Amino acid sequence: MLQVNTDRDENTLTVTLEGHLNADTAPGLEERINEELEGVTELCFDLKELVYISSAGLRVLLASQKKMNKQGSMVIKNVTKEVWDIMTITGFSDIFAFEQE
Repeated sequence: MLQVNTDRDENTLTVTLEGHLNADTAPGLEERINEELEGVTELCFDLKELVYISSAGLRVLLASQKKMNKQGSMVIKNVTKEVWDIMTITGFSDIFAFEQE
């Protein structure tokens, strides 16, 4: 199960994810992000409560990064150790911009 919370402030969209981002939950997340990206110049994913991400979840993040490359920037914040390990093993740790609070 994945809990998705979004917060829009001017041109910044923050997406907070909690739970498991996998093949079952990724399509819904991608649809929701696509609905909310118009006019956004800064996209932030907060992963402090995300405990697992699959290749389907990584694909959603990558697709979001590609869209934001055209209209602004994207950052991923507060990555848990479990998710960071997956990002490192798959090489995605070199693709995205990360911040820790």
